Amino acid sequence: MNTMLLFAPHHSGALAGRIADALGTPLSASEEREFDGGEHKMCPLQDVRGRDVVVIQSLNGDAQASANDKLCRLLFFIGALKDAGAGRVTACVPYLAYARKDRRTQPRDPVTTRYVAALFEAVAVDRVIVLDVHNEAAFDNAFRCETIRVEAAGVFAAQLAQRDAATRLVVASPDPGGVKRAQRFREALEQACGRSVDFSFMEKRRALGVVSGETFTGDVGDSNVVIYDDLIASGTTLLRAVHAARSAGARRIDVIATHAAFLPAATQLFTDEGPDSVMVSDSIALPDAFVPLLRTRLTVCPIAPLLARTIGELAHQPD
Repeated sequence: MNTMLLFAPHHSGALAGRIADALGTPLSASEEREFDGGEHKMCPLQDVRGRDVVVIQSLNGDAQASANDKLCRLLFFIGALKDAGAGRVTACVPYLAYARKDRRTQPRDPVTTRYVAALFEAVAVDRVIVLDVHNEAAFDNAFRCETIRVEAAGVFAAQLAQRDAATRLVVASPDPGGVKRAQRFREALEQACGRSVDFSFMEKRRALGVVSGETFTGDVGDSNVVIYDDLIASGTTLLRAVHAARSAGARRIDVIATHAAFLPAATQLFTDEGPDSVMVSDSIALPDAFVPLLRTRLTVCPIAPLLARTIGELAHQPD
């Protein structure tokens, strides 16, 4: 039986181990060496010829390595696997670097999402799995290989539904670009809660790096508002939405975002001006400065079971 092999660069941290545990499949052995001048190599330590292989690596920059470093390591390892005769290589990339640079906002701007897709194709990857990618249409159009988009909405909805509250619920998108994502979360939350959930979104205008607009479309007064987004970086956009919802009469405000791509400025979400709670997944390991917040207003939902199910379903598909 051609069982699937799982590999993970050491920068994948604990997430790859949790996915492997959920699948009941150990991570396969590999060698990873560093050389003077910042160069490196990674190669499998077992025969991969003809095998179905998955490589797990989130491409966020952190204290260990930059997004560029992680991307290069992943690409070079995929190339090594293909050279070693792997039958099919799937890159499981829960957080995809450069997914936010998906269009030109001014003349001569790069469209880096497309360039990243070309790099994956250059090493002959067969499939790419992502979790709540920033711009779904741009991602689908950029990649020519098979792509699988996984959504965390059901995981978050199940967690939120455990909090019993009779107050009116409203799901809100912090900007028009996230409306479809937030609407799907609203549907998942309705199913999990067994009651209707209303919807709203906030206007957002960006010019020369300055973000403006604070008008909500939809009624959020006297309600529990759940602001839903794909990621938190500086938290500025989400904090604007929190202020607007509070000014519009919201009773309670929760923020949910899949990727905790926290920059130091994101601590502003955990001040008295921030939301009542923040919920994220563990697709990205929390920076040390945010770990103490787990005892207050920050909740981390495990995403490994969802990713493991997705990978497991692929393992049973015919070649």
